[in-house]
Amino acid sequence: MAYEKVTFAGSSGHELAARLDLPEGDIKAYGLFAHCFSCSKDLSAVNRISRALNDDGIAVFRFDFTGLGQSDGNFSNTNFTSNVGDILAAVDYMRGNLEAPSVMMGHSLGGAATFMAANSVPEVRAVATIGAPANAHNVLKQFGDDIEKIEAEGEADVLLGGRPFVIKKQFIDDARDQDLLAEVAALKKPLLVMHSPIDQTVSVDHARQIYEAAKHPKSFISLDTADHLLMQNPADSQYAARVISAWASQYIH
Repeated sequence: MAYEKVTFAGSSGHELAARLDLPEGDIKAYGLFAHCFSCSKDLSAVNRISRALNDDGIAVFRFDFTGLGQSDGNFSNTNFTSNVGDILAAVDYMRGNLEAPSVMMGHSLGGAATFMAANSVPEVRAVATIGAPANAHNVLKQFGDDIEKIEAEGEADVLLGGRPFVIKKQFIDDARDQDLLAEVAALKKPLLVMHSPIDQTVSVDHARQIYEAAKHPKSFISLDTADHLLMQNPADSQYAARVISAWASQYIH
């Protein structure tokens, strides 16, 4: 898979690491992919999705949110609002150096941030999400009993995916202040909602809420036996990419 390494300034001014995955032939569209909470652009599932989209002529721009992966900045100072800002900063970079994305995609909390950001990107023609929550505060359940310590002391070390992260109270407050379903209802873009019915991190009921809030044209695809991160079976992420590409083709020609 041919690619280019890219850096750009994120919403808080820190240098963010990105890569542009390129198809072998002509580029028929540019897509922007936002990764899941505390993940990175290099998650194996994202690699497979990007490769499959490249096979269909879609160039994919993906980046690490502030403080994650290879990007600069302090993760503890970020929140959902800053994630949305990072996505819009990526759009600005693409607009100025490539072209604005025709398709915006997001995984889990990155999908929720994509809902918010897409309303501010007139060039985007289609939005697709994988395992996205219907509210930003769903992510707080990952903090378990630590949430009480965060609220009492202002911050705490939390294990996420086996790695320690400092989570501050401002993150919790910001997540609770979001109204994602209102953003979904206002999204005047074709929407594809993809979700696994056995997702243990974000229940499939979130997909129902998102789908019901969205206006047509909208579509729902079940990812059947997939886990939340699409990690257990490589075929799950490849299938997701194939569906996204086929669905988006009617809007990006």
